[in-house]
Amino acid sequence: MWWDDLTFVHWPHDPDEIARLLPDGLAPHTFDGACWVGLIPFDMTVGLPGGMVIPWQGRFAETNVRTYVIGPNGEPGVWFCSLEASKLVPTATARATYGLPYFWADMSIARSGASTPDGHEPGARRTYTSRRRWPGPVGASTTISATIGEPIPPAEVTPLEHHLTARWRLFSVWRGRLVEARIEHEPWPLHRATLDHLDDDLVAAAGITPSTADPLVHYTPGTSIRIGRPELL
Repeated sequence: MWWDDLTFVHWPHDPDEIARLLPDGLAPHTFDGACWVGLIPFDMTVGLPGGMVIPWQGRFAETNVRTYVIGPNGEPGVWFCSLEASKLVPTATARATYGLPYFWADMSIARSGASTPDGHEPGARRTYTSRRRWPGPVGASTTISATIGEPIPPAEVTPLEHHLTARWRLFSVWRGRLVEARIEHEPWPLHRATLDHLDDDLVAAAGITPSTADPLVHYTPGTSIRIGRPELL
């Protein structure tokens, strides 16, 4: 799959609050004592083996609420608190096969201020909107606007930025059992970014008290990703 036009919005949280949301076998993965929660909208394209995009259902907007965890084998990974998607079939498929908490939503991505065809120049703007349709809580929504800043040279990516973006497995619960799936992707080509507007219900709908701290914001034009089959732990 390809994750494109992605904005990371992260806040620090109390690890004890996040721990209450996790299944047995997972623990919060902290950085300097904080557990981070991400609100992450992007454009998703899903392909078949060989690279062919799945017809009709293969491209859609997505927004996830996620946090970072340590699994029972001591390996770090991602725990998705919720995932919104604008196509119903991928929503139902991911719920059934990976146990991921996907929700069907009305979504859009608006691109403005681009000075190049790909729109990744500093100063370009992205506005992501989402309103949940199924299952509930119906109507949970988010609007995120961010301005793209300067690219971050790979040698200047901080340990915290690496902690938040370099994740090579996801965890979920499938039929009552904890599972993991391996993730493969190149390092994200990160840009600095500025949050221009945020009106969000998704973090609260996931059972997390919204943070009053200033968020840490990044943008990336995206990369290709491979996710392996879920394996029982």
